[in-house]
Order: sequence, then structure tokens, then C-alpha cells
Amino acid sequence: MNSFDPISEPEASTPEVPSTGDAALAQQIMVGEPLPLPLPVIEPVKTEIDLLDVLFIASMTGVAFIVLGTIATIVFMAAHRGQNLDPKQIATNAFFVLPVEFMSYLAILGFMALLVWVRHHTPLFQAIHWNMPSGKKAMYAILIGVGVTFISEIGELVLNRWIPKSLPMTELFKDRSSTFLIAGFAVLVAPFMEELLFRGFLYPALARRTGVISSILITTSLFTLIHGSQLGYSWAALVPIFFVGTVLTVTRAVTNSVATGVLIHMTYNFVLMAQFFIATHGFTQMQGL
Repeated sequence: MNSFDPISEPEASTPEVPSTGDAALAQQIMVGEPLPLPLPVIEPVKTEIDLLDVLFIASMTGVAFIVLGTIATIVFMAAHRGQNLDPKQIATNAFFVLPVEFMSYLAILGFMALLVWVRHHTPLFQAIHWNMPSGKKAMYAILIGVGVTFISEIGELVLNRWIPKSLPMTELFKDRSSTFLIAGFAVLVAPFMEELLFRGFLYPALARRTGVISSILITTSLFTLIHGSQLGYSWAALVPIFFVGTVLTVTRAVTNSVATGVLIHMTYNFVLMAQFFIATHGFTQMQGL
């Protein structure tokens, strides 16, 4: 029990104000005026994840994509023997690229779970601080996702003159069925795995060594860089991605919740694909991509 209780001990003297406090703040305490709310702060990162985990996962990611991609290419070429396929046709075939990416993600996810259990004796979602938000906070995350989408689109409009008319990623949108597959993957799969990789592992591991601010910048920069090949490494096209990545990483730092970032990321991709669905009349008018 506190030594000073103004209810049960009305005659007790006012507690001593620390000498290091601001004079104006001390005066407010002495006369009983309400104090201003403190500014929100980002608490130090508390996590089991370290940079060695990130190194192992980065290595596994490379191995998974190379091995599974090679196997899938061999099988695909064997199934289409005699058709004289152009390698570019394979690389821009959504029904080849996305299944390979999905299988690679499954391998990486399993490796993540095994890694944190072996090294830290902790379940995966506990180790990365999944922390699913409550109903009200989840709704805020969805609203933030919608807001981020429109702000990034304003940025694209401002930078439009410097963005190439044709980007590598648009080559995947060949027909309606391919576009539906891409939309489902973009909303349900990619946000989950990208948040686990960047905000679940990379950010906390960096924050332990470099501090919060620098780790936010590094994580966001690397997140932007992995989208570079899709956007032809166009700086103007990557600026909105950097903005989105910053919001996602700051969200992870402030909320200590990977799940909140996943909701924002899913909402962002969903709004983009919904707009595209409307603009192309249900993915039926794909001309001009």
C-alpha cells in the first residue's frame, strides 16, 4: 500500500516533488491541477529473436526458392516437352510463379517454427509477438489500411510522370483467371509471410542491436527493395512502397503486434485489388496493362 493515500489520510502531507522535475510541472502537482497526458513512447524491444535467426531464415529463403523453383521448372518443361517454351513465358505465368512461391513460403514457415523452438524453446507466434488485436483495435487497423492505400495512391499520382508506363509485375496479369489468382495471393498469402519475415523477425532482431529508429529505417528499406524487381527498380514507383513499409514497421514498434500489421497490409492489398476489379469490370478488360 502506498505511504500516501489522500482518501484514507486526508491530513497527510503532500508527497515531496522530485528536485529534477520541471518547475511548472511541480507547481501543477502542488496545487492539484490535472497533468497533461504523456506523449506515446516506443518501449524497448523485448524478444527472443536475434540476428542469427534472421541469417538462418534468409538462407532458408534462398534455398527454398532456388530448389523448389528448379524442381518446378524441370517438371513444367517436361510436361510441355516439344512446345519450345520461352523462359520468359514461364517467369510471367502466374499459375507457375505463385504455386512455387506458395510452396516456398510453406517451407520457410515450417523452418521458422522449427528454428525458434530449437533455439528459444518458444512457439512461433509467441516468439514473433503475434498478439492478435481486439475487435476495436482490429477495426482501427483496417481503417488505417484503407487510409494508407489512398495516401499511397496520391503519392503515385504526384510521381506518375516518373513512373514507367509498363512495369514487370503487370506481365503476370495476362487474363482473368491469372488476375483472380494474383488477387487472392496478394490479399491472403503475401501480407502474412512478408510481415512474419520483416516485422516478425527482421525488425526486432535489428532493434536489439541498433535501436528502434534505425531498425525501422533499415527494415523499411529492405522491405521496399524486395519489391524492386516487380516495379523495375523505379524510384518513383518505390516511394509509395517505402511509405507503406514505414507505416507497417512503426505499427509493429508501437503496438508490439505482428498481427496488427498483417491486418493493415491485407487491407491495403485488398483495396488495391478491389479498385482494379472495378476499373477492369471484373478483371474482364485487361488491355493496356
